[in-house]
Amino acid sequence: MADSGAPVFSGSYPQDDVTFLLKPLDLQPMSDLEEKERMIQSGQRHYSEMISVERQPTSAYLSLFEQALEANIDRMAQDLVSLAEAILCGTGPAIVLVSLARAGTPVGIALRRWLQARHGLEVPHYSISIIRDRGIDAVALDHIRARHPDRVIVFIDGWTGKGAIASELNRCIPAYNTSRRAEVAPGLFVLADLAGVSAGCGSIDDYLIPSSILNATISGLVSRSILNDQIGPGDFHGCLFFDHLRAQDRSVAFVDLLVDRARRVTPRGRPGPDALATAAARTERLIRMLRRAYDNPPWHHIKPGIGEATRALLRRVPRALCVRDSSHPDVRHLIALAEERDVRIDVQPGLPLQATAIIRSLGDA
Repeated sequence: MADSGAPVFSGSYPQDDVTFLLKPLDLQPMSDLEEKERMIQSGQRHYSEMISVERQPTSAYLSLFEQALEANIDRMAQDLVSLAEAILCGTGPAIVLVSLARAGTPVGIALRRWLQARHGLEVPHYSISIIRDRGIDAVALDHIRARHPDRVIVFIDGWTGKGAIASELNRCIPAYNTSRRAEVAPGLFVLADLAGVSAGCGSIDDYLIPSSILNATISGLVSRSILNDQIGPGDFHGCLFFDHLRAQDRSVAFVDLLVDRARRVTPRGRPGPDALATAAARTERLIRMLRRAYDNPPWHHIKPGIGEATRALLRRVPRALCVRDSSHPDVRHLIALAEERDVRIDVQPGLPLQATAIIRSLGDA
């Protein structure tokens, strides 16, 4: 449902599914993760200025994705249905879905299709950038508000870990509203809210969301967002389009399957305020526990939950992977990634979540 005045960039998705308000860049990805980590931690570069190489997933890793799909797609579909109801109850039908690139994009597409199929709603859907410590893409928000002045903006993401993106929304949206005399609500809607910070969610459980295993090949062949000196004052934040991964792209097939399963599952009740408070306390307990166990690492070096741990193992330089049960199917891909990169694996049966990664600090052995 791309707006006639909107830029026509939908990655590998059909144009009706999503409009990416991102500027495709010509940028060389970094293959040296150690150097990238050094530059981030030394303050020489912000993480958003650089991006890692994305390689073709191996057949063994894709097999783990297929296993996760078989095991958990119905649970994800249940959470999608619950999330859709939470959005409609919280905002009403006159909405525009704004996915946060990129983990929010497949969720936003599935929500758009489900709201049309189940409720007959024609809902515009965009994917835009938000960057920790640098805020939301105000140019993209301006673009959306100009085209849909009578619709409520609903921010969508895949999951929360510590709640950093929800905190970023709560920090930057009031400033945006003041500068634009706008009334954009900063609430974040997610499938799984481990941090207990969302405006609405489908679950507070740490389970393997199948789309969290892959990167661009589950997100329209689009990279995470980039904010560097190639972005001018009137530009959207940037991205790369990984056309070399087209043969491995699962983006459309995944959303097709998710929406199909949503039609078949039995809906569950969505978490209320008490459940969110429980999730928040659980995550706080986890962070305190791990900071004691690992010599007080920086708060932002702790990546709670399966989704955040996966990102850390794919993009960063981890010090350790902590899992509650190394034989659980939901952490198989994490064990494989850790073994491939020779990352220490610590089994901690008392871990409040299924998995957490600890980023290696400069100077760590």
